[in-house]
Amino acid sequence: MASKDTHSHPLRVDITHFIISLRNEILLVGDFGLYRKQLGQRLLSTRRRVGKTTPKGRKYESKEVTTEDIKENPENIHLLLLTTERAWAHALYMKSMHSADASNKPIAGATRRHVISRLHKATVTATKLYELLRAPESEFSDQKAVMEAGAYASMMEGTQAFESQKWKLCLETFSETHMIYAALVKPTGSKKDDGFRDLLTSIVEPSIRYSAYQLGIPRTKSIDDIVGDNLPAEQEVIRRKGMAAQQERPDHKEETGSAQHIAPEDVPSTLTWRSRTVKLEDANIAQALAAVSLAEKRLAATLKSTAEFAVKERAAAYDEVLIPSQDAVDATKTAIDELTSDGVAQSDSRMQALQITRTAVNYALVGWRIGRNRILCGTMDGAVLDPQSQKKRKRKTDGDAEVDLTSESKGKKQLRLREQVVLYDTTLQSLESIKELPGVANDQGLQGELATKTSYFSALRCLALARVHSLHGNPKNALALHSRAHELVSQAENASKAGSLTPGNPPNLDVSSSQIQDLKQHLQGLTTQQAALVEIHILNAEAQRSAKLVSAHAAPVIERLDDYPSAGHLDLSNLVVYPPRLRPIPVKPIFLDVAWNYIEYPGQKRKAVEDKANGTPVPKKEEKVEEKAQPARKGWFGFGRS
Repeated sequence: MASKDTHSHPLRVDITHFIISLRNEILLVGDFGLYRKQLGQRLLSTRRRVGKTTPKGRKYESKEVTTEDIKENPENIHLLLLTTERAWAHALYMKSMHSADASNKPIAGATRRHVISRLHKATVTATKLYELLRAPESEFSDQKAVMEAGAYASMMEGTQAFESQKWKLCLETFSETHMIYAALVKPTGSKKDDGFRDLLTSIVEPSIRYSAYQLGIPRTKSIDDIVGDNLPAEQEVIRRKGMAAQQERPDHKEETGSAQHIAPEDVPSTLTWRSRTVKLEDANIAQALAAVSLAEKRLAATLKSTAEFAVKERAAAYDEVLIPSQDAVDATKTAIDELTSDGVAQSDSRMQALQITRTAVNYALVGWRIGRNRILCGTMDGAVLDPQSQKKRKRKTDGDAEVDLTSESKGKKQLRLREQVVLYDTTLQSLESIKELPGVANDQGLQGELATKTSYFSALRCLALARVHSLHGNPKNALALHSRAHELVSQAENASKAGSLTPGNPPNLDVSSSQIQDLKQHLQGLTTQQAALVEIHILNAEAQRSAKLVSAHAAPVIERLDDYPSAGHLDLSNLVVYPPRLRPIPVKPIFLDVAWNYIEYPGQKRKAVEDKANGTPVPKKEEKVEEKAQPARKGWFGFGRS
């Protein structure tokens, strides 16, 4: 079955990815002994699958892998790779055990010979795999895998030469490895090429640099120049052919313009930092700074052409300049560590020049990070809250569909402001990190500039927090924050000595005096507006408080329905008296005795009252007769009256 599949489809094996995946599984803890043990178990299971084991009870027979075995079952390639990795892991395990010794003595004697023998076995096995794959009878069509096998074999040979302290051979073999891996890395920056980059940066380039140091090659010479001068004759021919083939590719111009092609005249020889000029003696630092300069030009062109794009897309363009800036920082740190390990004093001119370079490249890196944050904040560094793109909601009607534009919700606006506050916090932390760089503490002018920038971004942070309080209905807190922001930007304006920025340059750490003035005017208007809102809020609160005091002593609304509220506010908490209280209510009329004779009822005359008013005496007998003739009257609450 395997042979049929192999002849019907071209055989393709990703050797480097297979090796990197093996190492990443176990070597995260740095235990080469555990890595060797796991490789032994996997090697045994692979031998069983490909039929390379010796049955029990039989004499051991060496079963070598041939081209026919590879054509029948491609897993034989994994068998050779596992064997190589196990021998390499065994050698590094012995080195790690010796390095754990507190004596700090170099490896010597039988242990050193054993380490070299294990690396020799790894080199022989890897070279055998390379010879099998490149043999014509193998019919192996994947040339990329053949190149990876050759690079892997030369890397093992270089590791053996490194332990044997054969520096010339080590430099030549690792130069061959570097040439192959550098050719396999695509300029587009694909994630599939991360394995090649890891091997180059972690194993190949440090070994080349140390071998060159042992051979007396100056440190100012770049890695590429060292590799070009120390390639074997056969590999030099291959390198030239590869360069010619790359120039004939249709996308060569695009890769050269967008990748890391740097002309020799573009590499700087000096660096100027705040009126101090130092010479760049390290070639890696010079090339990294040249890459940063090219990336700045591309960033400016990208931001100019994408002015109408979303802020996140424009901020992503900063990665193009952040990566080479970080490379410059790393190269400077590596150069300082190398001088420190060589015992160079801090007062040495080379160390002083590197310290100035370190401050300059770190300052530039922080500036580009802050510039990306400023792009993410929006217009005027976030002082103007840009309206978000409104969502369209379709609603079907009898005719055509209507489109309603929905405004941004309160929650989304609050989320945007929270992101702005995080960006401002990151910017302020970056400004504080600059103060820790060498030479910054003694530079009073730079300290004043940093204080101005800190006040500027702190004012923007207060403005974002004020908007959050406004959304939550806290106008007094918002006014206090607006006032604090105006105070900070006024301090920045008084201490500002910055001129106008060059038009077209991407935003970075620099803040011009015009930007500070624009922010001050904007904050002054917002502060006045917020003060008016606070005054309105206070008047409304007083009106509501007075209305509540009046309504607390007033009758319920149900008893004064004919009374319209003068303040336009109806106290809904005083509609009725609930629960009802016990109180007297009128049931029937109650008359006083003094008013009895002055009330005229139907069918009865007020004769006694009229006679008394005319002065006519009334006989007492007749009064008694009339009194007897009248029916008895009742008094209060129905009781009889005499």
